[in-house]
Amino acid sequence: MHEAALCQRLVEIIEQQAEHEGFSRVLRVRLEIGAFAGVEIAAMRFGFTAVSRGTISEGAELEIEALPGRAYCLECSTEVVVQRRFDPCPQCGNPWLQSSGGDELNIRELEVA
Repeated sequence: MHEAALCQRLVEIIEQQAEHEGFSRVLRVRLEIGAFAGVEIAAMRFGFTAVSRGTISEGAELEIEALPGRAYCLECSTEVVVQRRFDPCPQCGNPWLQSSGGDELNIRELEVA
């Protein structure tokens, strides 16, 4: 479960920001996770709860925004939403798409005290 390692790194980043910005408690963490990031959201929630124990993030609400997979169609010159990485263009059926999003894993916002 690589989500535990991701959560550990997330807590480390939050602690670095706390030291830099001077906050002492995290109330909410907002993440953006793309459909192709290879992250199981339920495992991420579980991992964050486990890894944050005893840190300034303990008890913080983890809010996750799931972002869709996106691709640019080389045939119809349109950015489209795709369910799987190698799906054809839903507009024209062209199989040649260039990935343009969906593999993100971003800290969008921290609510702190």
